[in-house]
Amino acid sequence: MPPSSPGPCPVQASPAPKPFAFLLTPRQGVAARELLAYVASLPLTGADARLLAVVVSIRAARGGVGNLTGQDLRSLRLADPEGALTAVAALGWRGQEALFGDDLVTPVGITVPELAGGRLPFGKAMRSRVSGWTSRSLSAKPVRKTSTAARLAALFLAAHGPADDYGTLPAELPPESRAALPELLAKGFLREQDGDRYLLGDAVRHLSGMRPLEEAPPRVAGTAVEEPPSWDEWKAGVSVALRRHVEAVENCPECAPTTARVSEAFMRTPVPAQFEEKVRQAYGVWEAKFPEQGPPAARFAAAFRASHGHGPSVKQFCQGMGWGKMSRDLRIFVIRRLIADGWLTNTEPVPWTLRPGRNAQAGGTGAAVSVGATGGRSTS
Repeated sequence: MPPSSPGPCPVQASPAPKPFAFLLTPRQGVAARELLAYVASLPLTGADARLLAVVVSIRAARGGVGNLTGQDLRSLRLADPEGALTAVAALGWRGQEALFGDDLVTPVGITVPELAGGRLPFGKAMRSRVSGWTSRSLSAKPVRKTSTAARLAALFLAAHGPADDYGTLPAELPPESRAALPELLAKGFLREQDGDRYLLGDAVRHLSGMRPLEEAPPRVAGTAVEEPPSWDEWKAGVSVALRRHVEAVENCPECAPTTARVSEAFMRTPVPAQFEEKVRQAYGVWEAKFPEQGPPAARFAAAFRASHGHGPSVKQFCQGMGWGKMSRDLRIFVIRRLIADGWLTNTEPVPWTLRPGRNAQAGGTGAAVSVGATGGRSTS
């Protein structure tokens, strides 16, 4: 008998897209576009000056004064920072000349007179969320090593681009940023770009600010519309113990975190972490390089809490332990293994709560040691 012909090859189903949490609500996306439209309207030339103006403007959005440090300026990686500071001075902004010195850590208040009058009507939580989105967008992996013009373009395209559909290049996109679009395509910030149409890359879909406004449920006449709480309102509504912890983090002189970073960390909705096989393989490599890390990890957590009055963040912990460069997913995976093994514990999902676990509490780690004994004092 002739051999039977093989049946049709089964069709491989496309993998489901990885879940992610948007950084901006629809209304915060509107606010981000208002910020960028304001900066685009300023009589500035060059990507350096415009990117500096974005960062200063969002920090000055509420009171007309935005704080910037020399380290903040350096982290923007401007090609000509002095030229950018001179350009915004020509707008009548004041105070930025103090950034020309060698002090990288003292905040400098930059006055933006037109914002003192409420031109950008942002509440405190709105300003904090848009500021956090700006920072996360500029530090996203696909744009870290691109030009200033490309990073400025990334802000505009993220703010105006849907997560799962084509966006249209905004009319106010600066010409130097339009010319830098091939960089974003090459780095994967964009999946596609054809003329005025573009698609955000998979790795940055969570930065999308162009989301449809949710329809509000029918409201009974006479009832108030429920708005998201401000940062101060959120703190006022939590327990005394949690508020005490929040204020310990906010006011920590060692960490000196921004209000935007703290409020985003505490108010965001937790998203379950999902680890790909490459993260588990990376953990095996890490474990071989750094064996028996449980006891020193517990000692570091105890020393950090004694020095700071709160636990370290995951990033602070891994840096303080001297484990070298690690991806965010690997850092989280390592910490979770140390928690599962009983060397650490935390109050999930409350941030900055890492502390020695049950094995350390059993008396086997000698927890009262200096921070320097486990790799040096960490920074955020």
